[in-house]
Amino acid sequence: MIKLLLTGVWVAGITLGSVYVSMRHASAPVESSEEQARLAVQEYVPGELITVPVLRDGGVQGYFLTKLSFAVDKTKVKTLPVPLKETVTNALFDILVGKQLINVEDSKSFDLANFKSVVKAGLNEQMKEEVIFEVLVEQLEYLSKADVARVANRESRKQPEPVAIVDRNGNTAHDVIPGAAEKAAAGH
Repeated sequence: MIKLLLTGVWVAGITLGSVYVSMRHASAPVESSEEQARLAVQEYVPGELITVPVLRDGGVQGYFLTKLSFAVDKTKVKTLPVPLKETVTNALFDILVGKQLINVEDSKSFDLANFKSVVKAGLNEQMKEEVIFEVLVEQLEYLSKADVARVANRESRKQPEPVAIVDRNGNTAHDVIPGAAEKAAAGH
C-alpha cells in the first residue's frame, strides 16, 4: 500500500516537474520576415451588412444577410481606383450571386472555410492584386421570400429571426475583428 502511494507521489512529482520545465523553456512562435512584413501593413476593415438575393428558378427565393470584415494591406487599399467599400460590395454580389456558394436546401454541404477562401480569392482577383489577407465572417443568415413578405406586411404574427447558416462542420459565422472591442471602448 505504501509502495503504491509513493509511486503515485513520484509520478505526480515527475509530471509537475516536466510541465514546469517545458513552460519555462517554451518560446513564442518564430514569425518569418515575410509574416512580420505582412503584419506591419495589415489593417482590419469592418464590413457593412449587405443583402444578397438568392436567385433560383427565374426569381428571387430569399436573401442572405451577410457582414464580412477584412484584414487588408493598408498601403494597397489607398491606391485602389474605387474605394474599398464599393469594390467589396460589387465583388461580393458577383461572387455570392454568380457562384452560388451556399445552397439553402442543402446547408449540410456548406463549408465556412471554403467560403472564406473563395471570397478572398474572388476579391483579390477583382482588385488585380493581393489586397485582402483574411476574410472574417461576422454574420451570415438567410431570410426566405415569405419571411420578407411578412415583415413588409407587418402581420400580427411573431416576426421570424434570420436563420444562421451552419456549415457541414457545425460552424457558424461569428468572427470578430481583433481589437474592435478595445477601439469601441476607447470611443473611436
